[in-house]
Amino acid sequence: MTFNLGGKFEINRIGYGAMQLTGKGAFGEIQDQENAINLLQTAISSGVNFIDTAEAYGPHTNEILIKKALYPYKEDLVIATKGGLFRPGPFQWKYNGNPDFIRKNIESSLERLQIESIILWQLHRIDPEVPIKKTLEPVLDAVNTGKIKFVGLSEVSIDQLKAVEEILPIVSVQNLYNLSIRKWEDMVDYTASRNIAFIPWHPLHSGKLSLSEKIRDIAIAHDATVYQIALAWLLKRSYNIILIPGTKSLTHLIENLKSADIRLSDSEFTEISKAMY
Repeated sequence: MTFNLGGKFEINRIGYGAMQLTGKGAFGEIQDQENAINLLQTAISSGVNFIDTAEAYGPHTNEILIKKALYPYKEDLVIATKGGLFRPGPFQWKYNGNPDFIRKNIESSLERLQIESIILWQLHRIDPEVPIKKTLEPVLDAVNTGKIKFVGLSEVSIDQLKAVEEILPIVSVQNLYNLSIRKWEDMVDYTASRNIAFIPWHPLHSGKLSLSEKIRDIAIAHDATVYQIALAWLLKRSYNIILIPGTKSLTHLIENLKSADIRLSDSEFTEISKAMY
């Protein structure tokens, strides 16, 4: 079960979101470094070849940890990182689309990850105070010089995506989407029609999931957990969905990866959709 990112990189559709491998509030270093390194290495040895991180996670510490755990990288590994958010403290996220800040984000990510080119660089958020064309100037420069291969966006509308595509090509969109929160249904369908990857963040943020009798029954039928069913639902929702569930638990990591083996029927998919929406 794979997706061809940008027409060049075949990636397994269950990857790993590394944001949890930071301190409280996604700030500072994670306390149990040994477990975090082991988890990253286990993910790769278990078939994960897509890891999502960001300059803002830590900030900086998440990229440093990934390099420490996985360098030298496997040839097929895609590390997707992001820029465009300033972190003044735990749980605090501030827009910063200033081109100088974006340029520094790109250069620093290259240095921390110890790579010559970022396969997928994503704009964490569009800064409403800075014209998007200005924000993307250093991104376009990095693409033209080979420092970035592909560009993605996060938390954008279809109109915003179209506006950015007038400046440079986009291969992925990362918006909040899961069984409980489906604000971006139109974006899932639009990106699928364009062969653009859709990467839902918080794919397991499904508050009432364990309370749904229907989903529990389907999980039992598949000898799975309700969370595995939630991931399997996303995989069936659209061919272009790439999952990045994050966890600090090796047990949950393996459980998440096994979701790719679950094949929901059309009727089960419909029942699950109705149960949570």
